[in-house]
Amino acid sequence: MNSILITEKEFKKIDFTTNRLEIGEYDDCTFINCNFSNTNLSSFAFTECVFKICDFSMAKITNTSFKDVKFKDCKLLGLHFDECNEFLLSFSFDNCIINYSSFSRLKLRKMFFNDCLLKEVDFSETSLMSAVFKNCDLSGTIFNRTFLENADFRTANNFSIDPENNSIRKAKFSIMGSIGLLNKYDIKIE
Repeated sequence: MNSILITEKEFKKIDFTTNRLEIGEYDDCTFINCNFSNTNLSSFAFTECVFKICDFSMAKITNTSFKDVKFKDCKLLGLHFDECNEFLLSFSFDNCIINYSSFSRLKLRKMFFNDCLLKEVDFSETSLMSAVFKNCDLSGTIFNRTFLENADFRTANNFSIDPENNSIRKAKFSIMGSIGLLNKYDIKIE
């Protein structure tokens, strides 16, 4: 199947559940207030694109390329980022809802999450070196054999990280947030 190349185009208020986005490569495009929920975006390529106020809930992103992509005010429920094309995979999230998604086994160096809800997200065996979780809610998020060296959790809350099962060397935590490192011991700190 031949795919198209679209550059520097703005897509605004489009419901891609009824008007299917043409499979292809999208370079330096902006998507504003678009609905991608339950759509199949497998094998699409997005490079230096910006998504604002978009809904990606339950979209299929198998072998999808995200290279230097920014998500702002987006809803990304139940996405399997672990099925994306890993080559040059990079994105950032600002004020997004990313609940019930998976980033398992990915290499995501210097990831930036700002004011995001990351409830019950799977970061098992993920490399998050120098990642920043600024003002993020990490309730129920799974960190299992996760590489978190130099990661910044100073303003994150509701996380539980087992220091014996994850690499947290030089990671940053606030005094209050450091309680999330002790949850496995079932102790009370007053």
